[in-house]
Amino acid sequence: MNLCNVSPELIQQTIKFHGHICPGLAIGIRVSELVLKEFAHNDDTPLFAVVETDMCGVDAIQFLTGCTYGKGNMIILDYGKMAFSFYRRNDNSSIRIVVKPDFLKQIQNENTETPSKTHKEKFNYVMNSDIENIFNTMLPIKPIPRPAKSLNSLICQACKESVMESRVRLYQGKTLCIPCFMAVEQKK
Repeated sequence: MNLCNVSPELIQQTIKFHGHICPGLAIGIRVSELVLKEFAHNDDTPLFAVVETDMCGVDAIQFLTGCTYGKGNMIILDYGKMAFSFYRRNDNSSIRIVVKPDFLKQIQNENTETPSKTHKEKFNYVMNSDIENIFNTMLPIKPIPRPAKSLNSLICQACKESVMESRVRLYQGKTLCIPCFMAVEQKK
């Protein structure tokens, strides 16, 4: 019996989008399930996500919730934590979803007496687990980040490429992109 409320069709589309089946993707699907139940899809209500990992589950969250890095309604903070915060701007509601450490240990097979499970077995274990056994939920630690802004582009005076004005560095009166600035700094 599958305890996940995401349709089998959407799960298959998510696997196809990501490119392979793995327990991290299953965690992202289950996070998305919880968010969709709590807030609905980004198309229905403006959502903003802050994810604290760069793992496979981020693809599922982007695909299923509509919060994407490219749209500017997702921030990836690679803290290596299985923690995900979601905010709904129209009513200031929010939730932080964190994978329970004991559940994570079960997936990672930290018990050396148990033979290692395949990615598919771990995926199925996550998908068939009661959602309350997977996650702790609470209010986010930080307030909602500011909305994404469109800024002007400037031309780096070293490489002649366009760069967003908030990312330029001034060095000896010249406007430089970050890579060119770092190259100058390394020559010192």
